[in-house]
Amino acid sequence: MHPVPLVLPMRSRFAPSWGRASLRPVVCGFAALTLACACAHLPAPVWAQATEAVPAGPQPVRVGLIGPFTGPSADFGTPMQNGVRMAVDEINALGGYLGRPIELVVKDDTARPDVGRQRSEELVADKVVATIGFCNTGVAQASLEVFQRAHMPLIIPCATGTPLTAQYPAPESYVFRTAAKDAIQAPFVVADIVRRGWTRVAVFADTTGYGEAGLKDVEAALANAKLIPVHVARFAIGVKDLQAELKAAREAGANVVFSCTVGPENAVIAKGREALKWAVPQVGAWPLSFPFFINGAGAAAEGALMAQTFIAEPSNERRAAFLSGYARKYGGSHIPVPMAAAQGYDTVYLLLHALFGVRGGQLSGPAIKAALEAIPRNYHGVVATYEKPFSATDKDALTAHMLVMGEVKNGVVTFANPEDARRNLLVQRKR
Repeated sequence: MHPVPLVLPMRSRFAPSWGRASLRPVVCGFAALTLACACAHLPAPVWAQATEAVPAGPQPVRVGLIGPFTGPSADFGTPMQNGVRMAVDEINALGGYLGRPIELVVKDDTARPDVGRQRSEELVADKVVATIGFCNTGVAQASLEVFQRAHMPLIIPCATGTPLTAQYPAPESYVFRTAAKDAIQAPFVVADIVRRGWTRVAVFADTTGYGEAGLKDVEAALANAKLIPVHVARFAIGVKDLQAELKAAREAGANVVFSCTVGPENAVIAKGREALKWAVPQVGAWPLSFPFFINGAGAAAEGALMAQTFIAEPSNERRAAFLSGYARKYGGSHIPVPMAAAQGYDTVYLLLHALFGVRGGQLSGPAIKAALEAIPRNYHGVVATYEKPFSATDKDALTAHMLVMGEVKNGVVTFANPEDARRNLLVQRKR
């Protein structure tokens, strides 16, 4: 590649000003690449708009996108897809990758493990260079082997089950993640409830892969705090009544309920507490921020606490720009699951950073894996500032200090703790 004069990125009335350091120039091979690289090294601008049609001409770079875009988990699958498409459209509007547009090959796993595996095999057959996807831990678990066997990088922006990035030895693994795994969410929530004096914990966990892994993480976090659950309830997804288990938890003296389930069952727990007139708090990981819970439980959801990486408030310029860009593109001011959208968005830019690190543009799976493990430049994202997000020994981009505690207030999620709101003014870096 022959260097050309340095070109500063363009600005528009939609582009936030993050200071001189963020607007560093990029050395590129030609004008389109200059703009694409500049976009990649900016803190996630959201001022470019493009249609989803792939322009004729250069061979597109095909990237897989898989998730639950219909069915019971579409609540967070759709925002994840929207965040991904938003980033791809921005990148294509500025020239794509080395003048080549990014083309998404989209597969709907419907939140079913068998369907997810079949769709994953299709992505391998479609010869995408990498795949972004999975919202459900159990669906992802059923498909990891497909990507590992094919030596195709998979970046998971939503599914949080701890085992996903531990399935294979880290140096050999093609599985990366930009969501906060449950092994850091559970201790974060436990530490918060202990500070509040709630130490008699009842755990309600479903029997999916998510619930199984989540229960282990919660029990380990409680043990580290020298606590033992006073009651553990297990249930299948789709359950409509948990009154018996709730009564047993109440009789055991529980003063807080920690729920580990990803769907409407969270609302079943909340409505059950309300029916029993049992006024104890409900806490958990990020599914308590989903519409399934907030809308399904109504008034019973008020006060629920959950771990969050991103709260949809314009707490700094990057997040304000992302939120306004999302609203312009998709309409309305409310994102059903903001974390899914923001993490999907950041994932695309991290992948683009890696692609620019592949020598000669030869986008083989092993080359992209190596590039993801050695991203040379910081990416100033919406969720975090990603400084060396991955390595050969660490496939999880987010660390515990990036989390904040969210709380349902008046039907929306906001900051539970004033100190988190203050800290969130600065986008955190990996430690």
